[in-house]
Parts: sequence; C-alpha cells; structure tokens
Amino acid sequence: MPLLALLVMPAVSGAIAALLPTRARNRAAGLAGLTALLGLVGVALHFPKVRGGGQLVERIPWVPSLGLDLVLRLDGFSWTFCVLVLGIGALVMLYARYYLSPSDPVPRFFAFLLAFMGAMLGVVLSGNLLQLAFFWELTSLFSFLLIGYWHQRKDAQRGARMALTVTGMGGLCLLAGLLVLGQAAGSYELDAVLGSAQRVRAHSLYPVALCLILVGAFTKSAQFPFHFWLPNAMAAPTPVSAYLHSATMVKLGVFLLARLWPVLSGTELWFWLVGSAGLATLLLGAWAALFQRDLKGLLAYSTISHLGLVVLLLGLNSALAAVAAVFHIINHATFKASLFMAAGIIDHETGTRDIRRLSGLFRLMPITGTLAVVATAAMAGVPLLNGFLSKEMFFAETVFVDAHPTVEWGLPIAATLAGMGSVAYSLRFAAKVFFGPASARDTPRVPEEPPKWMRVPVEVLVLACLVVGVAPAVSIGPFLEAASLQVVGGPLPEYSLKIWHGFTPPLLMSALALGGGALLYLWVRRQEAGRVRLEGTRVFTALLARLTWLSRWTRRWLLTAGLQRQLMAMVGVTLLVGVLSLWGGLGEGERPRVPLSPIFVALWAVGGVAALGAAWQAKFHRLAALMLSGTAGVASCVTFIWFSAPDLALTQLTVEVVTTLLILLGLRWLPPREPARGVYDAHTRRVARGRRARDFVIALSAGGGMALLAYAVMTRDFPERTSFFLEHSLSGGGGRNVVNVMLVDFRGFDTFGEGVVLTLVALTVYALLRRFRPAAEVMALPPQQQSLAKDLQTDLVNPRQARDTAVGYLMVPAVLVRLLLPISGVVSAFFFLRGHNAPGGGFVAGLVMSVGFLLQYLVSGTEWVEERLRLAPRTLMGAGLLFVLGTGAGAFVVGYPLLTSHTFHLKVPVLGELHLGSALFFDVGVYCLVLGSTLLILVALAHQSIRAHRITGGE
Repeated sequence: MPLLALLVMPAVSGAIAALLPTRARNRAAGLAGLTALLGLVGVALHFPKVRGGGQLVERIPWVPSLGLDLVLRLDGFSWTFCVLVLGIGALVMLYARYYLSPSDPVPRFFAFLLAFMGAMLGVVLSGNLLQLAFFWELTSLFSFLLIGYWHQRKDAQRGARMALTVTGMGGLCLLAGLLVLGQAAGSYELDAVLGSAQRVRAHSLYPVALCLILVGAFTKSAQFPFHFWLPNAMAAPTPVSAYLHSATMVKLGVFLLARLWPVLSGTELWFWLVGSAGLATLLLGAWAALFQRDLKGLLAYSTISHLGLVVLLLGLNSALAAVAAVFHIINHATFKASLFMAAGIIDHETGTRDIRRLSGLFRLMPITGTLAVVATAAMAGVPLLNGFLSKEMFFAETVFVDAHPTVEWGLPIAATLAGMGSVAYSLRFAAKVFFGPASARDTPRVPEEPPKWMRVPVEVLVLACLVVGVAPAVSIGPFLEAASLQVVGGPLPEYSLKIWHGFTPPLLMSALALGGGALLYLWVRRQEAGRVRLEGTRVFTALLARLTWLSRWTRRWLLTAGLQRQLMAMVGVTLLVGVLSLWGGLGEGERPRVPLSPIFVALWAVGGVAALGAAWQAKFHRLAALMLSGTAGVASCVTFIWFSAPDLALTQLTVEVVTTLLILLGLRWLPPREPARGVYDAHTRRVARGRRARDFVIALSAGGGMALLAYAVMTRDFPERTSFFLEHSLSGGGGRNVVNVMLVDFRGFDTFGEGVVLTLVALTVYALLRRFRPAAEVMALPPQQQSLAKDLQTDLVNPRQARDTAVGYLMVPAVLVRLLLPISGVVSAFFFLRGHNAPGGGFVAGLVMSVGFLLQYLVSGTEWVEERLRLAPRTLMGAGLLFVLGTGAGAFVVGYPLLTSHTFHLKVPVLGELHLGSALFFDVGVYCLVLGSTLLILVALAHQSIRAHRITGGE
C-alpha cells in the first residue's frame, strides 16, 4: 500500500463516517475498524523493506525552494509506531462499538477517532520537520474533540480545554524549535537533519533548539511539570483513553525524543534536562497513583510514571538505554491499553470506577478479572510477562550508568523505589477491585461479564503480553531490532532478550521492587489520605483565571465606541518596534542621487497640505476631510508615475476611487462629530487639544519613520533582488509586466492568501452591517438638522434625498453616470486583457468595474441596481476562489509544484496565433474576488439604506 494512501485513508473514512446517520453505529464502527485493519495489513507488508535499516520514501513536490515538500518516510521505528497506531486502533474500534451508548452520536465519535488516527500517522511518517509540526498540531486539535466528546459534561469541557492549552502551547514551542533545528542543520529534511549530528551539537543555537523541542515533547507526553493535564483528560470515554493515553498521543513526545535522539543526544545538557525530567516524572507519577480513588485516575498517573521511565532511559546518553526505551514503549502500549479497556468494562458493568466501592469482582467477572490481573502483573514487572523484560533492562541501565558519583548510586535507588510504586499501584488495581468481599450491593448495577466481542480486544493484548514475556526473542526480537536501528542511528549494542540472565544486580532490584511494592501497598491501604493534592491543576486554573481577567481588562480598554484608541495602539506598537529594530540607524546608500525637481516638491507640498487639512477638517466636516484625503491619495498616484511604476499608480487610483465612494456611502451612518461648541468648558477644550496634539505627534513620528525607511531603501542597490524578476518575467512567467507576473506567478501563493483574506473581510463587513442598527440619538434627530450641507453623516431620515444631494455635490447628471456602466465594463476588459504585458490586471480591472456599479447605486438607488443588474456577489467570490485554487491545483495534478504557470501558443483560423497563459485563469479569479467583495459591501450598505428608510417612515 502506498504511504500516501495510508495517510489519506483515515481522513476519507472519517469524512464518510461523519455523514452517516446518528444511529448508524454498526456501519460507523465497521467502517472505522475496516480502515484500521486495511492500513495495518498494508503496513505489515512493508516490513521486509524496512528490516535491517531500510527505508521507504515517497516525495510529493510542494515548495522545494523552502524545503516544503510533502515527504512520507517509513523506516523500522516509524513502522513500529504505525503498527501500534493501527493495530491498537482496530481493537479500540471494536471495543468502542460495545462501550458507547446507543444514545451517543456514535458516527461522530468514529469520525473524530479516524481523523486523529490520520494525524498520528502523519506525524509518524513525516520526513520533513515542518510537516511533522503540522500533523503534531492536528493531533492536539483532534484529541481536544475526543476528550470533549461528551461536551455536555463540565469535567469533559475542562479536561479538553486543559489538554489543548498545554499541548497547543507546547506545539508552538516545538515549531520554533524545529525551525531553529532546521537552520542549524541546514535543511528541514529529516534524513539531512539526522545526518548532521556533529554540526547541530556544535551550533550556537543548539541549546535554544533543544529547550524548545523538549517543551513540545514534555507537554505532549505529560512530563513534569506539565503532567497535570493527563489525569484531567480521563473525562473522555474509555475507548479514547485506551487509544490516546496508551499507544498514540502521549507517546508522541517520547517518539519525538527517540526520533531525534541521534542528533540531539550525547551532550551534558541533554543528560541533565531529559534525565531530570524523566526521573521526576517517574517518581511523582508512581507516588500519585497510589492514592487515586478512580480506576482511570490510577491508570493515568501510572501512565505518567511509565512515560517518565522511557524519557529517563532516553536521557542517559546510552545506545543500550535507547533500545530499552523502544522496548518499553511497545510493552507499555500493550498492557496499558488492555488495562484501560478493563477499567471501561468495570465501569460499563458496575456503573462506577470508584475503587472504594469495588471489591470481589472476580467472582462475578472471572474472565475479565483474569485478563486484568495478568495485565496488571505485566505493568508491575512480574516475570514471564513483557513488562518484566523491559523493566529489567531499565534497572540494568541505572546500575551501569557512567556519570557523577551521586547519580551512579542515587539512580538505582530511585529506580527501585519507582519499581516498588509500580507494584503497589498495580496491586491496588487488581487486589482491591477483584479480590476480597463482593461489593455488588455497593455498585449502581450488578456486574456481569461483558459481551464477548467487547472482551476480545483485551484478550488479544493480554495474549501479546504473555507471548512476548515467554518468547521475546522470537516474538518481538526482529521488530525491536528494526526499530532500534533507526533510533540509535548506527550499529546496535549487544543486548539479550533472554528471560534468565543469572543472579545479577537488576534481578536483585526486581526482587526488591516486588517485595517492597507489596509492603508499600499494605501501608497505603491503611492510610486515609485518599487523594494527593493536584498542585499542577491548581496552578493551571489560577493562571487561566488570571489570563482571562487580563484579556477582559484589555478588551474593555481597547474596544471602545470609536476606533481612535485601537488605531493609536496599533500605530504606537508598530512605531516602537520599528524604532527598537532600527536603533543603530539605517544610513544612506551608495546609489547616485537625482536632482531634486521643484515640480515634485510642489506635488508633495500639495499632498502634505491636503493631508493636514483632512486631519483638521475631520473635526468639523467629514465630507471635506474625505475630499482632502482623496487629494493626498492622488498625490501618491502621481508619485508612483513619477518613479515609473504605472501599475502601482493605477492600483492606487482605483483603490482611492472605490474607497472614497464606499466611505461616502457610509458617512451618513456616523453620529455627529461633536456637540455644540457652547457645551465645552475650558477643561474639556484643553483635554481635546492635548489629545489632538498627542495624535499629531504619533502620526508625524510614524509617517516620518516610514519616509526615512523608504529613503534608506531607495538609496540602495539591490541587484540580486530585482534582476531575477526582470530577467525571468517573460521566460518564466510568459509576460512583460513584471508586477503582474509576480502577483499571478512568482508570488501566486501570497496573492491567493490575500484573496482569501479579502473574501473574509467582505463577508465580515456584510455580516456586521446586516446586524447594525443606527444609534437611538441619531435616529431621533429633528428633520431640520438632517441636511447634507450641514453634515452628510447625520442624514438618516431620507436616504434618497441624501443620495441625490451627494450626486449634486458631485455635479454629475444621472444619465451620464448610467452611461458609465458599459464604459467601465469596456475599460475593465481592456485592463484585464493587457495586464500580463502592460499596466493592468485582474485587480485593477475588478476595481474599475466596481466603480461603475458604485456610481449606479449613487444615482439610481438600491431598487434599480438590484432589479436591473441582478448582482450575485457571493457567487462571484466563490467562483473567484475556485478559479484561483483550480489554477494552482491544476499544476499540482500534472506533476508540477502548486501554482506553476504554463504558456500556450494557439493558432486560431481567423485571429491567428494566440499567446495564452494559465495565469489568465488565476487573474480571472482575482477579478471575481475583487468585484464580488466590493459588491457585497455595496449590497450591505444598500440594505441599510432600505432599513433606515423604513424605520423612519419614508416612502
């Protein structure tokens, strides 16, 4: 099976499951289970290719220049994780079919579970660091949905939010760390990074990359001090806990540490950071598990402890310890998944998971009890079970560690204590629940054996624990070797999977752990402490409350009735960042200066006076301020022409016209600028003058800074930046207009993103205006104050009269304006068709056409525009997005990177040879997006006119 099919199959099946009816539990479970089984078979067939250090790589070009190819890479280690993800996933699918209630939306559950499975496979199979980070975040998102599946429960909401917050924060740190690691290694390709161990460890950014990556790994694998989210995630359904917290999500952190072990390990910093976190988590989790009253809570803290064991092994800088870590990852997944399922069966049959109410269940559930006892014995490290083998390897590594003397004698003691804790909480699970006097009267339901097929997944996993424990070399040996080869990154050290190694220090430690653990269990059983204090949860809750208070205070401070404070904050922060970044000064470049032209000085003198006049007139008359700001915009247009940038001049001119007309239409919705002058006292006037002086200083500083920055840039030569586009515009993009070729070809992805943003903005404006209601004080203005000559924005009673008055200000007869519509259509087509070789293009053409429609609204009103022209702005926007995306995907389908353009030369009988580029269709999408977005805002304003007209009783 191709690796891409393995990755896509869960996503497709999840989408199908989401569309199934709510009661179609059998179909949803069957689809999910079949998907997992097919994937498992497909992965199993690849084992001969990855055995002995082999790899299977599939590469799909994306943006090769940025290292953003989609690379799927299967080796022995990722193969092992794929088997865990798919194999245990298939068992969980079967188990969930019988666990979930018929009243639950079962198809939605399996859709989330399949989506999470696909994200897990994406992380495991990633051959690119950035791709790995993307799928890493997807696992956090889908785990949030799974943990909060029972969204009506408060504990599920809290647990899901906490898991997403902690792991999401860690994911951001991981992304930053992987970016730094890629820079240090010189590539984001995983193979290149793994082959650059010496270069990375010698790099000055190695500590930064290591710390950031460790934060991402520790948060995902619940390592101290980020361990507190995992017990709270037990509010999820038990199938989710069995899957996420045994074989998949919490294993991602240790997977990442093991995957990057060849390149990041081997230093003192790695030893102390990773080893310390692992040791603290190992002991803390074991101790906390002893006092849990909830079965899943006990298993959650035991999971934390075992993950700490794996992290500690990886932190020892020993190849043999890395092999032991891989072995324990496999063993822990099997016995912990079976224990979670057993806890779910107990809850399902008795109606409770409270250990204090459970006792003597072995008499009523002998088969389930036998399976659970064997699984807990594997977790405790009892001989002839898989947990014993990997834990004995762990003991051996702590005994023979080569480090500081304190570590050499202290680490074996800590490991033995942790082993005692493991035995004690395993006995608490098995002996307290299944033995002793029967507690059938204390449980909500009388327990009995579950349905046969609900028990089958537990039987399969317990059988694996037994087989590996009895015959490890035959059953798990080849797979462990294949996985460990990739983790160690070189020849494997000698190790033995025999059951008996003679009387050795690790055997003595195992005996002490078994005996001491039994005594510890008896001591804990007599205690009344019940539950440890979850300080991590308290700290998280307090921090979340503080952040919530801070966000509310910030919102109250920023979200005022006007935009002045928000704009002032934005400009002020930008100005501060610019000053700090350029504190050393820019200096002048070496580019020869041209003589200063008096005409250019006069032009900008006019523009500057217009800008100052607009700021002054905004205090009294918004319409005059709008006209003056348009004059400053025209000065910018002439400046672009002066510097031989006709494309920018055209764009600036059309943008000025469109925005001026739209603002003109929206002015009448604004309340009066200020009350009568007589209302102001001396203090109020001083405050107003001070505020205006402050705003003037900020604006002057920001504008002056931009002018200095522009001057510094224009006085420098950048031949390496500009010559590429000038030289390759025609040969690479098929056009002579460099600006247009850059927009639709070289930087087409940026244009696509800007088009999406433009669409979202238009939809947001449309939604806000549909819900907008004029202020009561504005609606109550007397008719004598509603004159456009006095202030256009106060005229709400008669929008038609306001529109006519606006046309009177423009002094353009309506009949001439209507004739402009076909003219604007011709001019729009002209600019569109010539855009690839001359000034123009889809953006400018769309704006020109928008001007024609805006003028029609000004002179003809809403009814004429909507009845005669039949506008469909949302359809235009959707078509534009499809054109843009279809053009990019077309290149991707035929084997080229996304948005690669192609030029065609067609011979037409009458017209002759036509030069046609695929960028034409991309430009069609841009045209539709611009026109549709402008028209959507226009329609929203038009509907507001109708609403206000009806509210005020107009005809």
